[in-house]
Amino acid sequence: MPFVLLDCNRCIPERMKHIYVYDPDEEIIPLCNVNTVPGDMTERGCAFAGSRGVVGGPVKDVIHMVHGPIGCAYYTWGTRRNLSDNDLHRRYCFSTDMQESDIVYGGEKKLEKACIEANDEFPQATGIFIYTTCSTGLIGDDVEAVAKRVEEKIKKPVFAVNCPGFAGVSQSKGHHEFNVSFYRWLRKARERFPEKCLREEDKTPYDVAVIGEYNMDWDLAVLEPLLEKIGCRVVVVFTGNSSLNDLFKLPDVRLNIVECQRSAEYIAHLIGDGYDIPFIRVSLFGLSETTESLYRIAEALDIPKRRVDEVVKEEMEAIKPQLDYYREKLSGKTCLTYVGAPRTWHWVRAMKDLGIDYVVACCTFAHEEDYEKLNRNLKKAGIKGVLIIDAPNELELEEAIHTFRPDFMLTGLKERYLFRKYGVPTLNSHSYEQGPYVAYRGFVNFARDIYKGVYHPIWNILREGEKKFQALKGG
Repeated sequence: MPFVLLDCNRCIPERMKHIYVYDPDEEIIPLCNVNTVPGDMTERGCAFAGSRGVVGGPVKDVIHMVHGPIGCAYYTWGTRRNLSDNDLHRRYCFSTDMQESDIVYGGEKKLEKACIEANDEFPQATGIFIYTTCSTGLIGDDVEAVAKRVEEKIKKPVFAVNCPGFAGVSQSKGHHEFNVSFYRWLRKARERFPEKCLREEDKTPYDVAVIGEYNMDWDLAVLEPLLEKIGCRVVVVFTGNSSLNDLFKLPDVRLNIVECQRSAEYIAHLIGDGYDIPFIRVSLFGLSETTESLYRIAEALDIPKRRVDEVVKEEMEAIKPQLDYYREKLSGKTCLTYVGAPRTWHWVRAMKDLGIDYVVACCTFAHEEDYEKLNRNLKKAGIKGVLIIDAPNELELEEAIHTFRPDFMLTGLKERYLFRKYGVPTLNSHSYEQGPYVAYRGFVNFARDIYKGVYHPIWNILREGEKKFQALKGG
């Protein structure tokens, strides 16, 4: 089917290029990763959010210094449930609190002073990450020079990334900037701090790094033991629950396993080119995807297939009773997904494992390859007629809800309140309701939370109230 012009977009027909109905017989990729159309009240985040909030923020034992007005630093408090086992992480907010005079005269001295003071107050921190914002990006503060001066004084690694909010078209630019900047910094930092690298005698043929895993609600508590069962040794995770000292070992592994293919595949490519370390893409949400991924990992590391067979059998038997119950209750339900980018296509086959079909799929900051993967997974699942919206606004989401009437919605934090008003159950698939959600045992939690949302009695009460209201209105 062709692109679709929704009723709410009649005044901005340019949005039509961003919206289509999936048909397996047509290869349609929407216009994506471009500037927002004027008049479109976008739901996107900024490059600073992508850099600080998504990729850098999960590092658990550094001082995350936000160089900008204090308003930007509010994003650091409890916005994402990338949990850790470190007392420093997510408990403090570090900012230079730039004022008008600082903008006029420059903020480099203030940044240097703030970093040194923060290190004095929190000597347990292993280093400092500095993030620019719109204000400090516009005035051109040389944060990399400041980082070098601070590093010389405190004798700890200091990394700076230029990620002002206005850079790029969405938070995806912030992912890219952090990945590229961190890789370039790491190559030189490993020379300055060689003791932090993995010694040759400590390496094994089964050492892996998990790239693009941010430990949402303790996903790693499920994922790491699963990888160890098939024979892997997880040396480092980029960046969930990772220490800065761990991240120095990124180029020392045998294989990089890329989970989030939009926020962190960039660094896997760079490490592959610079250190000749291969990477494979995996999806670890749902039964089908997890099983296929484990076999691919084992093949890449020459792990015997029978070992994976045993692990898959053990994991499936452990969850079967619960999974059968939830599958029976959820089979035939429909859902609308609205997430960042890769999870839109990650969840397709996971939903199919529960007998659930997509009716609407929305991405905030997807690129062309994300839509290629979404189309491919919809085709594998035998689903067609799905409305797909790139970077949707609130009115488009509202129209989609009224048109398709999904049984529930997979979304993030801020959108759920609107749709609950329409009587649509929502599940936080960004930061989770009660995770972990990854792999087999996490998938049972995911199914449980969908079940709890769909079958909560409040929705019946709301629907009955709506029926009575309409009856009175008609009378």
